[in-house]
Amino acid sequence: MFLRLALSLIGTLSVYALCWILKAVYDELTSPLRSLPGPKSTHWFFGNLKQVMEDEDSGLIESWIQRYGKTMKIHRFFGQSGFHTTDVKAIHHFLSNTQIYQKSEPSRFSLGRVVGPGILVVEGDVHKQQRKIMNPAFGAPQIRELTEIFTATSIQLRDSWTAEATKNGGVARVETLSWLSKATLDIIGLAGFNYKINALGTDAHDAPDELAEAFEKVFAAETKFSWVRFLQLRFPLLRRIPMKQDRILAASQATMMRIGRQLLADAQREVRENGSFETGTGARDLFTLLVKANTAKDVAPHQRLSDEDVIAQVPTFLVAGHETTSTAVTWALFALTQNMAAQARLRKEVMDVSTDNPTMEELNALPYLECVVRETLRLYAPVPVTSRIAVQDDVVRLSAPFTDTSGTVHETLRLRKGTVVLIPILALNRDADIWGADVMEFVPERWEIPIPSANSIPGVWGHMLTFLGGPRSCIGFRFSLVEMKALLFTLIRGLEFELAVPIAEIGKRNTAIVQRPIVLTDMEAGNQMPLLVRPVVR
Repeated sequence: MFLRLALSLIGTLSVYALCWILKAVYDELTSPLRSLPGPKSTHWFFGNLKQVMEDEDSGLIESWIQRYGKTMKIHRFFGQSGFHTTDVKAIHHFLSNTQIYQKSEPSRFSLGRVVGPGILVVEGDVHKQQRKIMNPAFGAPQIRELTEIFTATSIQLRDSWTAEATKNGGVARVETLSWLSKATLDIIGLAGFNYKINALGTDAHDAPDELAEAFEKVFAAETKFSWVRFLQLRFPLLRRIPMKQDRILAASQATMMRIGRQLLADAQREVRENGSFETGTGARDLFTLLVKANTAKDVAPHQRLSDEDVIAQVPTFLVAGHETTSTAVTWALFALTQNMAAQARLRKEVMDVSTDNPTMEELNALPYLECVVRETLRLYAPVPVTSRIAVQDDVVRLSAPFTDTSGTVHETLRLRKGTVVLIPILALNRDADIWGADVMEFVPERWEIPIPSANSIPGVWGHMLTFLGGPRSCIGFRFSLVEMKALLFTLIRGLEFELAVPIAEIGKRNTAIVQRPIVLTDMEAGNQMPLLVRPVVR
């Protein structure tokens, strides 16, 4: 009986896989992208994706752009074609027309297992509804109120590193990525939910926080490559196969939901006791502001988010307000070790400020700090690429015509429903035609004068694509920028930084969400950025 069931299952899966492969072959043979120039596939399964994933800033994408132009075809899994372009008119079209270009079902399934049905995952009217309700919580006045949390946690981190240096004779080797990850986790706990995570460990007797532990388990489980998980993404029928990590995910998500319900109850009580969003009183954390905005008088009952939708933002806040900023600040400190003149200039600017606890306005008034943040987010965008899938046929106009493999020049490109569109955030941020010949160098001074050629980039901030653009641009970009400035202000003001390993040993590893540093001679240790820190002698 069991053997018969097993054979039946294998047969069903085989037919399913064969149908999928035949459809993929047919789609490729009839694809409008067939005549698009681009690199040859280097692997029967990964296409060109393995090359891209393993590229260590060697200029692979840039060399392809030089050879094939801004618009090209890149081979994906099983030889399927994907559309890759740094053409700003085309990218503006993709980011603006969210009714046509959406996250693919496998992407939403994978991301949804980490963050649930939050704003990062949902599409269409549901996304518009969540975005409309959440927007008020992320305005500049609200971020201003949270700046004190940013600076206080930054000081705590600085003091921890200073103590490490003091214990070690004035200089210490610190693994900055993990420390910064803890600091941003503490920040999002307080600023996001008025919830103390204590990842930096100010109280040695505190038990590990269960929300942080649950989130880390979910994040770790879903960002490690697994062939079974890969096949489940492509073949939904296989998602019914139970896996060990599914049990871990279920238990961790149950913990996050339980805590999320308590956070929601606390926020709802806050609204009852201190009034609505418009009154400006009471708790100012993002989650409470979201609940207040959701109950505002001008929001019709049928337009309000359900309790489940509100709770779904808890893991979303943890991902968006934690991983990306800690990675960005890590790359900023690395870059400053490779440009000591920039580090010295930034230190002089921040030390001229008369307080350790600057306001948002004081942070934003520091011109060279602004330049350093901009250049870091240009050169080291934490999320290097994103993708969309066309949910209907479309014609895309291009600012730079391309010549197909038969020699015909095209000013538009026809995309068929189901076409995967790769939006190369990092490649556009490093386009030499826009930024100049020194595009691969960390030069904060480039931002001291306007960069007219960057004006056409359809980004929501800084004339770059780091926070994307259009209706799905990063809703929390102001939060991230002020948080990043507070951390850099405090750390550079109190400490000097130097790379602890030879520059040749620093590489990058792409996780499912962000691009993190790794030491190539110590891969087993995982993602890390070891730096030497010394207290500043005033």
